[in-house]
Amino acid sequence: MKSKNHHHPTPVSNGNISEGSSPSPPPSPRRHSAAPHCRRLLRSKTFSQSRRESSVAGIIIRRGLRYFLLLPLFYISGLLMCVGPFSGLVWQAPLPGSVYRSHEIFEKLWHEIESDNSSAIELSSVWRYSWRLKDQKPCPNTSFRHHFASKQVSPDPSGYLIVEANGGLNQQRSSICNAVAVAGLLNAILVIPHLDFHSVWMDPSEFGDIYDEDHFIRTLKGFVEVVQELPEVVMERYDYNMTNIPNIRIEAWAPVSYYLEEVYPVLRKQGVIRIAPFANRLAMNVPPHVQFLRCFANNVALRFSFPVSTLAKKLVKRMIEKSSRTGGKYVSVHLRFEEDMLAFSCCLYDGGKAETIEMDLVREKGWRGKFRHKGRLIQPGLNRVNGKCPLTPLEVGMMLRGMGFENKTSIYLASGKIYQADRHLDPLRKMFPLLYTKESLATSEELALFKGYSSRLAALDYTVCLFSEVFVTTQGGNFPHFLMGHRRYLFGGHAKTIQPDKRKLVILLQNMDISWKAFKNQMESMLIQSDRKGMDVLGTKRSRRKSSIYAYPLPECRCLLESQNSTIKLAHTPLMLDEEAESMI
Repeated sequence: MKSKNHHHPTPVSNGNISEGSSPSPPPSPRRHSAAPHCRRLLRSKTFSQSRRESSVAGIIIRRGLRYFLLLPLFYISGLLMCVGPFSGLVWQAPLPGSVYRSHEIFEKLWHEIESDNSSAIELSSVWRYSWRLKDQKPCPNTSFRHHFASKQVSPDPSGYLIVEANGGLNQQRSSICNAVAVAGLLNAILVIPHLDFHSVWMDPSEFGDIYDEDHFIRTLKGFVEVVQELPEVVMERYDYNMTNIPNIRIEAWAPVSYYLEEVYPVLRKQGVIRIAPFANRLAMNVPPHVQFLRCFANNVALRFSFPVSTLAKKLVKRMIEKSSRTGGKYVSVHLRFEEDMLAFSCCLYDGGKAETIEMDLVREKGWRGKFRHKGRLIQPGLNRVNGKCPLTPLEVGMMLRGMGFENKTSIYLASGKIYQADRHLDPLRKMFPLLYTKESLATSEELALFKGYSSRLAALDYTVCLFSEVFVTTQGGNFPHFLMGHRRYLFGGHAKTIQPDKRKLVILLQNMDISWKAFKNQMESMLIQSDRKGMDVLGTKRSRRKSSIYAYPLPECRCLLESQNSTIKLAHTPLMLDEEAESMI
């Protein structure tokens, strides 16, 4: 192939000229008929004009392409204007459900709500779905006692395990159960877990103040050895200061392999290790014998201390007595409408500018600038649309009345100090006059031992909610997470829990044109959905478990506990706190 000569024009093809070519046109082929000289000049002029038009078109296309490539940048800039610091300058229609108008809807519909008891449901017939026996696969023929008994061949423990359980009552409970599982995995002696003091919960309680320490040690004997404190010889080595013991930082949701390969060698070498913090430091997917220890610790070994369980049983019995009109059955509601919860959720209600200023102050006091970090946007409307805002007492009341619960239904309110309690609780009392709390059921003398101890007070609420016929969760968190699992364990697989679809609810409660009948229809559908969700049971393939064993204890906990011939049964009647049910609190 001949090389091109760049010093000569490149031949033109199809009327186009390549870069670097001469501006002179190619010679016309000779024709037999003589062409006039003016025609050749015209053809040359036409060609030159065509070249100029092509050049102009090329420039326009190149510039157009450049502007086309800039379009995505303009689009992104527009989005930043809408959601960024300039969003206040751009008017936007509020998203459906983003504005709190529930109080206006209530005022509009109150007369219909007050007079409507036509379709009241019986508490005994709320739950229609059940986990049928034929759906339960047979338990594997495995002896977990044999697995732990094998340690008698090598009885020497690997060392002492110390953990610090952080968080509130149920996050600490998770840490305790995981500590039992890890101690069994590593063949370690577990020191009674230390409960970490937190600036939010402000509870200095020790393990024995909340749980029955002797029962915990005695029940786990044969599975995991538990001691109240380190031996003198070990404490002397660390100058009697627990903080001198090397602390191992464990990654969140660490698998069993990590403990065996990384933690176990250190434990064998040092004879004692400390892990702090310990919340969520063990993966959910673990071998059956480790999962068994979690189940056993949570449902059998952990029992509330005598002062807590004594008052808790009294409160349950008093609620049953107050609920005589409904056969001793009652509804419990976990209401997260405390001041710190509202501030943390970054939601706004009907308090206007004063509420905004107050919540900003609470956030600054409790979280010290966390919400003022660069790039952190507080978007109450978006939080509400996404279902992240705590339900108000008014919204809970409207939802329950819409589902068919009549005003004679006894309601137990599990909560801390309600934000502006008188104003926010008044509509709920209008809808449900039989409204009770631990403060109204117990005497001031009975509560004296618990004041100032948030975890002990939460334990009272936990117990009363555990034995209610219907439990209502309004915000999520560890309290309902554990309680729903515990109820599934007690009530044959059904959580008997109403879990509102808050994304749907906020849209309904912003629609000023909605009728009470239309609202009721939506709430009745939501109750049916909760009934179905309450009996959710995961598959039996342990290798696929990703959700919490504490929220979904079946089928593993049923099978693992049956393999030990446990005396704990799967079903209890909340009206009769028999010895087996009482042993769990």
